[in-house]
Amino acid sequence: MGRLARRLPPHTPWKHLVGHGRSRLPIESRRMRPVTLGCTIALISVLSAAGSSAAQSDLDAVMTLPDTIPIFPLQDVVLFPNSSVPLHIFESRYRAMVADALEGDSIIGMILLQPGHEAEYEGRPPIFEVGCAGVIITAEELPDGRYNIVLEGFEKFQVLSEDASRSYRLAEVEALPEVIEPSDRPLLKQRRQQLERALSSVSPGIGLPSSDLPDEEAVDGLSAVLPLEPAVRQDLLEADGPAERALRLIRRLTGGRSAALTARPRPSGSSNGTGAL
Repeated sequence: MGRLARRLPPHTPWKHLVGHGRSRLPIESRRMRPVTLGCTIALISVLSAAGSSAAQSDLDAVMTLPDTIPIFPLQDVVLFPNSSVPLHIFESRYRAMVADALEGDSIIGMILLQPGHEAEYEGRPPIFEVGCAGVIITAEELPDGRYNIVLEGFEKFQVLSEDASRSYRLAEVEALPEVIEPSDRPLLKQRRQQLERALSSVSPGIGLPSSDLPDEEAVDGLSAVLPLEPAVRQDLLEADGPAERALRLIRRLTGGRSAALTARPRPSGSSNGTGAL
């Protein structure tokens, strides 16, 4: 057993492991059954019942985004505020990133790699400008130095510049807070209801997020777990708040572009020493 830095929740399944560099996924990941739309909605329901809302509120109350953060570029994982992602870290530069983060504020910025990154993978391939910062809420260090971590997203950011002083990537960032004013609540609630109706029409009889879950957390959670292409998920992240995010997702489902939401599984990992569950 590895040294437990922070206790892992009992439901955390460390299933997705990915290859280093351009190597393949291990057999264990390739044999996983596809994630269906129903499964993803069921996952949201389970998470909402587990009290994630209170935990996110506590997190938002204490976290402030620094001006400079480590950024973790992935080819197929987009983190959202009010959502979490488990990752398996085994590439040396990202092990160093996690170790440094755990010694400090535990913040890591997740950001999507641009298409065509493969040729520059070992260096600093191009990335999208907008990402989401997360805080490590659980971490398990394994005997060989690999890590299992869970990141909880709390704030969007825009990359302003990069610092090449470390083996991993550091960036100067500007926070992009998604402040929801009381006057915004009715529209957000309406958009959430429209989104849930759209999901029900795509897959009748599916479970939906608990009505006790705040609207922004329901929208962000669905954006995070529905089986979407990375570019579509990035477009959702860049939306101006959860109401606009919900509208974009509704349009994907009902506006003639619902092919973006398929029965295929969400990509199981990336080629830079991590996997998302």
